Amino acid sequence: MSAEQVSGLCEQLVKAVTVIMDPASTQRYRLEALKFCEEFKEKCPICVPCGLKLAEKTQTAIVRHFGLQILEHVVKYRWNNMPRLEKVYLKNNVMGLISSGTQSILEEESHIKDVLSRIVVEMIKREWPQHWPDMLKELDTLSKQGETQTELVMFILLRLAEDVVTFQTLPTQRRRDIQQTLTQNMEKIFSFLLTALQQNVNKYRCMVGAPQDQEVLTAPQTDLSQEPKAQANCRVGIAALNTLAGYIDWVALSHITADNCKLLEMLCLLLNEPELQVGAAECLLIAVSRKGKLEDRKPLMVLFGDVAMHCILSAAQTADGEGLVEKHYVFLKRLCQVLCALGSQLCALLGSDCDVETPANFGKYLESFLAFTTHPSQFLRSSTQITWGALFRHEVLSRDPLLLAVVPKYLRASMTNLVKVGFPSKADSPSCEYSRFDFDSDEDFNAFFNSFRAQQGEVIRMACRLDPLTGFQMAGEWLKYQLTAPVDTGPMNSKTGEGLCSIFSPSFVQWDAMTFFSESVISQMFRTMDKDEIPVNDGIDLLQLVLNFETKDPLILSCVLTNVSALFPFVTYRPEYLPQVLSKLFASVTFEVVEESKFVVSVQAPRTRAVKNVRRHACSSIIKMCRDYPQLVLPNFEMLYNHVKQLLSNELLLTQMEKCALMEALVLISNQFKDYERQKAFLEELMAPVAGLWLSPEMQRVLSDPEAFISYVGADNKIADPLLEDPSGLNRSRISFCVYTILGVVKRARWPAATEEAKAGGFFLGYLPSGTPMYRNPCTEQVLKLFDNLLALIRTHNNLYMPEMVARLGDTFAKALDMLEVEKNAILGLPQPLLELYDSPVYKTVLERMQGFFCTLYDNCFHILGNAGPSMQQDFYTVEGLATQLLSSAFNNLNNIPDYRLRPMLRVFVKPLVLSCPAEYYETLVCPMLGPLFTYLHMRLSQKWQVINQRSMLCEDDAADDNPESQEMLEEQLVRLLTREVMDLATVCCVSKKGVEQNTTAAVDGDDDEAMATEVTPPANAELTELGKCLMKQEDVCTAVLITAYTSLSWKDTLSCQRTTTQLCWPLLKQVLPGNLLPDAVSWFFTSVLKGLQVHGQHDGCMAALVHLAFQIYEALRPRYGELKAVMEQIPDIQLDSLEQFDSKLLNPTLQKVADKRRKDHFKRLISGCIGKPIGEQFRKEVHIRNLPSLFKKVKPSLETDVLENEDGEGFNVLFEP
Repeated sequence: MSAEQVSGLCEQLVKAVTVIMDPASTQRYRLEALKFCEEFKEKCPICVPCGLKLAEKTQTAIVRHFGLQILEHVVKYRWNNMPRLEKVYLKNNVMGLISSGTQSILEEESHIKDVLSRIVVEMIKREWPQHWPDMLKELDTLSKQGETQTELVMFILLRLAEDVVTFQTLPTQRRRDIQQTLTQNMEKIFSFLLTALQQNVNKYRCMVGAPQDQEVLTAPQTDLSQEPKAQANCRVGIAALNTLAGYIDWVALSHITADNCKLLEMLCLLLNEPELQVGAAECLLIAVSRKGKLEDRKPLMVLFGDVAMHCILSAAQTADGEGLVEKHYVFLKRLCQVLCALGSQLCALLGSDCDVETPANFGKYLESFLAFTTHPSQFLRSSTQITWGALFRHEVLSRDPLLLAVVPKYLRASMTNLVKVGFPSKADSPSCEYSRFDFDSDEDFNAFFNSFRAQQGEVIRMACRLDPLTGFQMAGEWLKYQLTAPVDTGPMNSKTGEGLCSIFSPSFVQWDAMTFFSESVISQMFRTMDKDEIPVNDGIDLLQLVLNFETKDPLILSCVLTNVSALFPFVTYRPEYLPQVLSKLFASVTFEVVEESKFVVSVQAPRTRAVKNVRRHACSSIIKMCRDYPQLVLPNFEMLYNHVKQLLSNELLLTQMEKCALMEALVLISNQFKDYERQKAFLEELMAPVAGLWLSPEMQRVLSDPEAFISYVGADNKIADPLLEDPSGLNRSRISFCVYTILGVVKRARWPAATEEAKAGGFFLGYLPSGTPMYRNPCTEQVLKLFDNLLALIRTHNNLYMPEMVARLGDTFAKALDMLEVEKNAILGLPQPLLELYDSPVYKTVLERMQGFFCTLYDNCFHILGNAGPSMQQDFYTVEGLATQLLSSAFNNLNNIPDYRLRPMLRVFVKPLVLSCPAEYYETLVCPMLGPLFTYLHMRLSQKWQVINQRSMLCEDDAADDNPESQEMLEEQLVRLLTREVMDLATVCCVSKKGVEQNTTAAVDGDDDEAMATEVTPPANAELTELGKCLMKQEDVCTAVLITAYTSLSWKDTLSCQRTTTQLCWPLLKQVLPGNLLPDAVSWFFTSVLKGLQVHGQHDGCMAALVHLAFQIYEALRPRYGELKAVMEQIPDIQLDSLEQFDSKLLNPTLQKVADKRRKDHFKRLISGCIGKPIGEQFRKEVHIRNLPSLFKKVKPSLETDVLENEDGEGFNVLFEP
């Protein structure tokens, strides 16, 4: 290889790099240049000399960077095949570059320093310590040359720790070798880092004019010639701190606390050094956050000492005193985290066996911590909450007089912190400026503040456990103040009406915060204090004030109602106030902003959400009161009943939902009669109007004929003015009223909980064969009378989705059966604009009303069926031909029912029905229903996923994907949600006996991150339930469930895949193993799991679960089915000899069994060829780092290691001689 050859090639490479980096180059030229460079790196035999030539100081930074990249590429991909001398040559030259081949520390580009340190680390990863024992000495020698070299050495040490310990990007044995050698040399490394830090900081301080023994900088001297030298020392200081941060996290705590915690002391002193304070705070934070043995952590308490406390507090005051500058604000956040971590350490150590006492400076600590809690930044305030909670909960500290003295101050601070101000788009509070640093948008801030407020509620309750009366007094003062303060609506008027608050109005924001505070404080006071100590008179006085307060503002009234509910427990001491409370609540049930609209039927002024919320709030307060204090309300039952009758007499006064809420309240109180006949008579009277309407011949005709139904609810009309006209509104409300009432009664009517009371009241019927007691529900007779028409309505509703029925919808209502926008947004995870929620009318057009009607009606019908089992028990399950009736109504016309309607049906009807059904009715009801249902659901989901998979193959780059609202995206997300619902139903039926409510997948279940849980092995006791066994006996159900479970593993939904793999697949298969499975079926199950690995292997959680399942299947079935081996042989890149070895161990029972983990690892290596990789890794070039001879134990030399060691004909123990 001649020098000309190298020069010629280098010239070409310089040109190519220039073309690549020149913004004016055409795309074709750039691609050609790129191709030339990549081919050179891959194929050229003279990469090393070319790389070294390009890396010379005389070249431009871009060219030098490319030269160094070539050298990095050589080390990463060619090292194993390089002759020893070439390795030594490259290593010496790279060390030479560090020594004299870079510009000075202040001039050199950071990307050059970075790539140079990477090359050294790549060599270390391959050769240290076995072949390069003097590496650390060499680095030490280099660092003595000056700041430039010292900084590079720091970069090397940091990068090494990151690769080996943090990211673990190398094979296990190499990682272990390097980490153990680092640990052995840690004292030297730490000593080197600390010395470098100390020396450079001292030099820096000398030059900028601060005496070394002082922590605070004085004004710099005028000698400007020293400025670059000072900056160089400062740079090394920063590099030393960054490197320390990479080690403090994992080294033995003894290194951090050595020499009387010298390191911690230095870090504290550096907090007042503006250039170094952020790095110092970062290191301090990592040190103080360390876990480990409590005994080892004890020395960290030195940070509560005078010097450390003084440094931390003075640094915080200085940083805060300089106003909002990003750098200072970042530093303040770090300091706040340091104080939080200190608090956590104190809580862990105090009260343990470590003999730690409350620090003398605990009071000072609390004061400074409180300063962060009262800082204008909402983010800083929120950062302190968890630690306050830990302090208030701590069994020793919570009794400490210093902490008790801070409780009132903390509560006072919370009163300010609960006020929702600080939106980044506004300027109405000092917090806004800080929020602009922390949040991208108002929506972002809103989400943060809501969780911050919930967190504060928890901590306020803990604080009030320690001092309940103070909290109550503060809440009382604040409540009285708000009741007398004039209303300030602020610059933005609400659209609800002139002079009313919007959610941003100063008055509402205060009311809202006060209400939250008083709710948290009062509820805790009743839990904490003895009955006799409760300040009843003060509470009743406050209640009087709230009850006498009148307002026409819906938002404020809503807060008033919450305060009534919060103060209601006081009424248990003075029942004579109950009528006043009821009057207040009933007045709010009919609240309107415009008085007239109570009596005029008009769609002209649709209620806004704020008004609707007040009315709903009043209804739920009444329900809550009747649910939680039924004994208290019972004596006033007649008064309550008359109130409700009066309101119900005017058909237009209340919405259907409001009417039913009030009826539910009455039903709850009637449960206290504890007399079957009396309650039954009452329910008959209550439901008489509903029964009259529901069973009338006209209604029967409407409910059983889709055409008549469409016409009756007005969905076939064409309406000229969709904002004003709604001729069929009344008809719709009548149907809604009936359905809501049936639901309310079914949900709320119950027998007494105590068996003795149930027997005395005539509710008890005896016992089932299984020993479960049987009760009769007083509502059964009334509800079953209406049942046929309910099923007719469900059948009709399902039939509305038939194409010929959809065609009959009028022009205005063509989309009446579609999803509401709100539902779409929830599924797509799109945020709701903040203001709209309260100021917009609930339904803007008559089409939206119609959509809302169909959606609610559908859901409520299924809620009734879901509640019917738990409510009426055997009376419901023994309805003649129930399974057939349900199949012909609820499961009628499923083909045309869209996914967004099928999902709630499974969740609110099928799941609760199945879970509450006693085993006696499995054969007659559940199996006949679930068999056809699972068969159908499998067919439907398979077709849907086929369409999705074809679509993603056909239009990889389709524009629709860029549009989050695109129909396709919505449909795809719905299929995912439906899949989860179906798999959840199967799991609940067959395996886990979860509660009905548990795991009912929140509105969207959209957070796929939870799929990445690393819990992989299904619980060992994941056995089938009785229902599961019963279903698996029925061949059609068994086949449908098994096939659905195993097919779903390769559908593109990680969450569903992981749940199904861990919870469902193995228990189902285990159940059918004793039978004679066909070989094809066994192969299919196994292949399905491997297909799942192909699709989901890139996600660690799914991959681990699927590998475990494949391993279980192979181990259990391979001895009986040789076909599984044939499947294994088809896996790409499988090592057949390794498979033979695995099989022979598996099939030979006499051999000693290898440990489970070893067998599983072996199996995982066998099937690695079919484990899918993330797209970023699919085309990545593999880096191979070879293991070196073992450091720590003599191993029997295997053939492989001999070959490796003598690869060049010589057994070199040391590759890089000093």
